[in-house]
Amino acid sequence: MPAPSCTEEQFITIWNKLGGAAAVARELKMHERCVHQRRRAIEARTGVKLEVRKTQRHYALTDHPAIKNISVDTGTVLIGSDAHYWKDMVSTAHKAFVRFCADLKPAAVILNGDVLDGATISRHPPIGWEGRPSLIQELEACKDRLEEIEKAAPKGASFIWTLGNHDSRFETKLASTVPEYAKIHGFHLKDHFPRWMPAWAAWINEDVVVKHRYKGGIHAPHNNTINSGKTMVTGHLHSLKVSPFSDYNGTRFGVDTGTLADPYGPQFSDYTEVNPVAWRSGFVVLTFKDGRLLWPEVVHVIEEGAVEFRGQIIKV
Repeated sequence: MPAPSCTEEQFITIWNKLGGAAAVARELKMHERCVHQRRRAIEARTGVKLEVRKTQRHYALTDHPAIKNISVDTGTVLIGSDAHYWKDMVSTAHKAFVRFCADLKPAAVILNGDVLDGATISRHPPIGWEGRPSLIQELEACKDRLEEIEKAAPKGASFIWTLGNHDSRFETKLASTVPEYAKIHGFHLKDHFPRWMPAWAAWINEDVVVKHRYKGGIHAPHNNTINSGKTMVTGHLHSLKVSPFSDYNGTRFGVDTGTLADPYGPQFSDYTEVNPVAWRSGFVVLTFKDGRLLWPEVVHVIEEGAVEFRGQIIKV
């Protein structure tokens, strides 16, 4: 449809009042594409930056007590997930994660769910007489591995643990069995890991959302960023991949952080029946420059004791 007559000054006034292309398009009875074209032309000619106004709903969401907000201007954030730590098992991915904490000196370290496996408190029945560690053995293994990460990371780094479905087994079992013990110290998973901030999600610079899971299926990373409108970093699928998506708002990413465990480790081998799995062991490095997220990078385990990163094979 033809656009009504509107001067640059009027367009700038309307944009600053409404703060977004869709609202301006409705006001001026223009296609959104035409609004974006004119906005870019005005910005290029005048040097005036026409900002997109953040909605109140966005701020209400990031103020939720179960969301941890992080601000990173220039620096890195390491994100690993699905470690499923078991007694006496230290994976190559975990060793690399510890090393990268020391080498990259991240501003924040995020374990994006399923740090605890909870094999003996699963809702699923045991398969035959499979050997599974006790819950106390799993907790001790988690404490040992997380302490290694804490020691390697730089002083002042934030430690965040976003809850995964396996992690939730700890409190779900207690809540369903002995609800009378609610709020007693030790009955919450966070009581055992005081340096790690528990959360449903972590938001970085209000642009990147880190949580254990959102959409399901093999295309989840792609669907996550489309449906959330944000770069979204999830675990759960163990797939270790980056799926870019671009529209008029620019490019954002759906990221799966893989697994810090061995994909064919004993945590998984019985219920997968040792079938081939499209899982990859590794983790993700997010790098920020002047507040902008650069292309997310993966650290991928290629063999026992070795990972690949930025074109190099690194022994750990």
